Amino acid sequence: MAYDICIRGAGIVGRSLALLLARERLRVALVEQPPTPGKGPDVRAYSLNAAAKSLLEDLRCWPEAPAVTPVHAMQVFGDAGGAVHFGTTDPGTTELNWMVDVPVLEERLAAAVQFQPQIEVLREPVQAPLTVVCEGRASQTRAELGVTFDITHYEQHAVAARLQCEQSHGGVARQWFRFGPAPGLHAPQAEILALLPLGGEGGSDIALVWSVHPARARELVALDAPAFAHELENACGFALGRMQASSERAVWPLQLARASRWIGPLPGATDRSFALAGDAAHAMHPLAGQGLNVGLGDVAELVRVIRGKEFWRPLHDLKLLRRYERARASDVLAMGLVTNGLQRLFAQTGGVWPQLRNWGLSGFDRAGPIKHWMTRHAMGTPNGKTTS
Repeated sequence: MAYDICIRGAGIVGRSLALLLARERLRVALVEQPPTPGKGPDVRAYSLNAAAKSLLEDLRCWPEAPAVTPVHAMQVFGDAGGAVHFGTTDPGTTELNWMVDVPVLEERLAAAVQFQPQIEVLREPVQAPLTVVCEGRASQTRAELGVTFDITHYEQHAVAARLQCEQSHGGVARQWFRFGPAPGLHAPQAEILALLPLGGEGGSDIALVWSVHPARARELVALDAPAFAHELENACGFALGRMQASSERAVWPLQLARASRWIGPLPGATDRSFALAGDAAHAMHPLAGQGLNVGLGDVAELVRVIRGKEFWRPLHDLKLLRRYERARASDVLAMGLVTNGLQRLFAQTGGVWPQLRNWGLSGFDRAGPIKHWMTRHAMGTPNGKTTS
């Protein structure tokens, strides 16, 4: 069988792309790697905006409650009294975004792929006019193509887990920029603690993403479940009462990264090209919860470019693929600057930094038009409607 497109990587981004391209009557090879032996349960949950929701609904892969939890408000707290409260302001809109259970979403996409005759799931890559690399930030294919992945390492690791709380989350996402202890270090280290609602409306389950110094991460992972829950209760000031761990903990290093180029010819071929999408093209700090939204934005734009191509232009045409690269460059750069800037700002200690940043948080909370504009961009509705 001859294929039009080979997608390397069958995660959320890769499967979504395969399903959308199959609708364009393209023959798609989806390369799926075998599961990693001994890998534990996936404790991740993604924050998806209206554009991502629209794309997944169009594929009929949007999960149902309780695997989806609407977020009606977000509270962000600084380390010296500053705070910002986000809520919806557009008529008829009640959600800022939605927290989605990763394993459930992956199952929905995998089932849809099985019923799409234009897609064939393979274990090994095949030749095609266009290869799209969706393997994640540790992509081996990207390295083999000689594409540089420019990485800025943060001195933080993310600790993720799920917990049951004494009180309902109320559909509110909560985040604290704070300083905490780190073993072996005298000075407190910057931390970002996020409690994200799970379990549907009125639920009391949360997804934790706690960005801490690597030494602190090792310490937290080594604690038994009750001791870990106690550390978290104290760190968030018992915002949701007592907590009980309901999953294992996962930990990974945090970084800001971007591929030096997103498209190019395949080595040794004149009629085949590649494009990068998702975490294979970029990675950012999870503090804004925009990682998968940006990845699905890549998917939507690449499909739009391919759908709108001139009939005589082949899929491997680099002029065609540059339209995709240019269209995504500004959005990805802007989101990376925002997340990196916030992380750096709240990592500064001493002097006037605490007063300045917390004054800025509180001032931003009172800046109606600017706050409303930024909220709509985070929701994926900068012009009052979804951008998928």
